[in-house]
Amino acid sequence: MFDLPIFNSPFFALVVIPLLIFVSRIVDVTFGTLRIIFVSRGLPYFAAFVGFFEVLIWIVAIGQVMQNLTNWVTYVAYAFGFSAGNFVGVVIERKLAMGNLIVRIITRREADELVKFLWKSGYGVTSVDARGETGPVKVIFTIVKRKKLPEVIEIIKRYNPNAFYSIEDVRFVNETLQSAPMGKRALFSMRSLRKRK
Repeated sequence: MFDLPIFNSPFFALVVIPLLIFVSRIVDVTFGTLRIIFVSRGLPYFAAFVGFFEVLIWIVAIGQVMQNLTNWVTYVAYAFGFSAGNFVGVVIERKLAMGNLIVRIITRREADELVKFLWKSGYGVTSVDARGETGPVKVIFTIVKRKKLPEVIEIIKRYNPNAFYSIEDVRFVNETLQSAPMGKRALFSMRSLRKRK
């Protein structure tokens, strides 16, 4: 099969093989990015499954490069595939929106309405009085699903637009608080937010 003229043609060497290497690198680096994310989220089975295909595809790609050491196009394809794979992996991770985040809000204004609205929206909220460089402040903590982050930021900007907030990944959450069903509370609160606009 590999003795056919097409496999020995310049087109195959300069276009087809580099293209295959490029695509392979995109896929394996994307898998590598997802594997790291799964490991950081404490999902070892997903990480192991993705890691198997990551290294399998990488072996195929590097094998083609080693068989075509005199073809500089394969090096370029390999490097571009690596670069594109990182980008694609991050985009996919954002779309998956896996895991939990802790949102830390610091505000100089009274934050009672913000705290109350976050609670009605179905988010657990902890607020403490603190002192900053400019005087007394309120520090508010809430843990949210990653896919709910835009909703929380919208609430913060609505009630305390000048508040400082930071966002961090949370690996594990042990939920022990009993509260009203999240779906009903979130639906009710978002309707209220729209009416205020």
